[in-house]
Formats: sequence, C-alpha cells, structure tokens
Amino acid sequence: MTSKERAQLRAQANALEPLFQIGKGGMSEALVQQTADALRKRELIKLKVLLESAPESPREFAEQLAAATQSEVVQVIGGSIVLYKEKTEEDAPKKKKPAAKGKPLSRVKARRAAAAKREAEERSRKQSFYAKRRPAGNKNKNQ
Repeated sequence: MTSKERAQLRAQANALEPLFQIGKGGMSEALVQQTADALRKRELIKLKVLLESAPESPREFAEQLAAATQSEVVQVIGGSIVLYKEKTEEDAPKKKKPAAKGKPLSRVKARRAAAAKREAEERSRKQSFYAKRRPAGNKNKNQ
C-alpha cells in the first residue's frame, strides 16, 4: 500500500465510529471472527482499545488482528486502530436479478412509484400554468 493510498484511507476513517472495543479480555476468537466479517462487508473499520484495562498495547493488537484477518493496519493513534482489507470477488454481495415484468410491486415500491408519478404530474401542471400566464415577448405598453 502506498503512502497516498494510506492517507486516503486515514481521511475516510476519520468519520468512522469504532465498531469494536478491546478491553481487559484482550483478543478472543470471537473478536477475530467479527472483525473479519466486518472487513468483508465494509473494507475499512475502526476499533478502540481501552488503554487502562487492555493487557497489551494497541500496536500489538493491531498487528495480531491484521495477521489473523489478512488485512492491513492503516493507522494506530492512541487507542484507535484502523484496519483495511480490499474486497475480493467472493466477498462481493451477489447481485439480485431484476423483477420479471408483470410481477407485482411490493407495497413500498408501489407507494414510491405513485408518489413519483404525482410529483411529475404536479410539475408539468405548474409549468403549463406559468407558461399561460407569461406574456409572449417583452412588450412595454408605455412606449
């Protein structure tokens, strides 16, 4: 990973909230599994290490988690760890097939479609109303 890529990931991680906390229990198999699942879905995650009660330093936890999840450590600042793992084809979500014609819409989709249709009709009605009110050309009656 280049320094520019790392900088971009650090910038994106600023807005993230920590997903997991590592405390006095340290690293467990459940934490590793949950971290791997989160990386599969999000690619970039942030974790928090509780400095007062954690048995190891955040840097050591970051290295162990990165090795266990085959991810990369983007940054370790204070008690915050940012990990990144690029999605692979097998991790990518499966695309759903489009609905067949004639298949009824769900209620939510039907409501949205009806609302969109009403909005489009309202817009065209307003446009035609204002077009009728506008005089044809800039004629001044005082001339």
